[in-house]
Amino acid sequence: MAQVLRAAVAAACAGGLFSRLQAPVPTGRAFSTPQSSRRVASAAVWALGRLNHVAIAVPDLEKARAFYRDVLGAQVSEVSPLPEHGVSVVFVDLGNTKLELLHPLGKDSPIAGFLQKNKAGGMHHVCIEVSISLKAQRLTFLSHKLAFASWD
Repeated sequence: MAQVLRAAVAAACAGGLFSRLQAPVPTGRAFSTPQSSRRVASAAVWALGRLNHVAIAVPDLEKARAFYRDVLGAQVSEVSPLPEHGVSVVFVDLGNTKLELLHPLGKDSPIAGFLQKNKAGGMHHVCIEVSISLKAQRLTFLSHKLAFASWD
């Protein structure tokens, strides 16, 4: 499977499907913390866990679903509409993690705006499981608050 995946990715790159991956990667956002919570590394506010999923916004959900299923041979879920989030999703099982393919569900979807700026789609977010302490609630990114969800 790994050899098939490498060959498929190499073919896709040669064909220009992933030309955006060859573009320079912008620097990430720094995060800031209140002065009182800046401490040494041993006083971590969370413990990083496993990679839950990588979300990729796609302009054509069925085409992307077929690519992962038919070309790469991956286990792919059915399309699931999530109206509360304004998206339709498909999960691609990679064994140790998942890809979450996102497509807008309506014009007001946040993914619609993302796709207007990134016509070919692209990585939307990465989800890493964490166990958090109450101190973590004070962290903020430059313009975005961290979103915490709990999985049972």
